[in-house]
Amino acid sequence: MVPGAPARGAPSTAGTGMSSVVGGIRWGLDRMLSIVYGVVYDYIYERFTPYQALQTEVRGLVEAAVPAAADRREIRVLDIGCGPGNLTCALAEAGFSVTGLDAYGALVEVAKEKRRAKHLANLAFRQADLARGNTFREGLFDQVVSIHALYVHPAPDQLLHEAYRVLKPGGHAVFVNHTRRVGQWSTLREIRQRDGVGAALRALLWVLPNSVFEAVRSRIGPHYWDEEAFAAHLQAVGFTILEMRRTFLRGASLLVWARKGGAA
Repeated sequence: MVPGAPARGAPSTAGTGMSSVVGGIRWGLDRMLSIVYGVVYDYIYERFTPYQALQTEVRGLVEAAVPAAADRREIRVLDIGCGPGNLTCALAEAGFSVTGLDAYGALVEVAKEKRRAKHLANLAFRQADLARGNTFREGLFDQVVSIHALYVHPAPDQLLHEAYRVLKPGGHAVFVNHTRRVGQWSTLREIRQRDGVGAALRALLWVLPNSVFEAVRSRIGPHYWDEEAFAAHLQAVGFTILEMRRTFLRGASLLVWARKGGAA
C-alpha cells in the first residue's frame, strides 16, 4: 500500500470532495433556474391567454365536484407540482382549503411569499415529492389537481398512485399533461395562421422561455401521453375517467377529470 493512499475500496477524499463541489454547483444552478423560472412564470401568467383559459377550466371542474351548499373551507384540495403557486392561490381565493406541493424549494419559497402577500389563511405550501410516499396520510384530500407535472416527473405512475392514495373515496382529480413537445416555430406558426401575428407574438412570451427551461432542466422523460395512453395510466391505479378533452395551445395538452373509485 502506498503511504497516505486510501485503502482499496475506500472512497477517495479528493473524489468525495469533488463530488460534493459538483453537487453544490448543480444545486446552486438548479436553485437559480427555479427562481428565474418563478419570476418569468409570474410575468407570463397574467399576460398569456391560454394560461388564463386553462386556469378557468381547472377551477370550473374543482367547483363542479362540490355541492352548492357545501362550505368550501371544508374542501381540502392538493395542487401537485404547484410551482410558484399561481393556480394554488386562485383556488384558495375561490374559498377552498388548499395545499400546494412542489419538489423545488426555491419555487415553494416564491409561492409562500404570494400567500403572505395575499393573506390567505386557507392556503399552505410544502416542499416534497409526492411520489416518494408518506408525504400525506391516506384519504386526506377531497380533490387533487396536477397541471403539467406528470410529463417531466421521473416516476409519473408512482405520482398517480400517490395522488390516488391521498384522495378520499369518491374524491375527484384534475390532471393536465402535454401530448407532445411544444415546438417553438411550429406552435407559433399555427397560432399565427389561426389568430394572427399579434397572438403569435404574445404566445412567444411562453413558448420561448418554456423551451429554454425544458432544455436546461430536462433530465427525465418527457412523458407525452395521447388519449389512449393517458387513460391506461389512470385506470391502472384505479381512477374512473369522467371526462377527457384537449386543451392549451391548440390541443397540445390533455385535461382529464377523474374520480377515485367507480360511479357515484
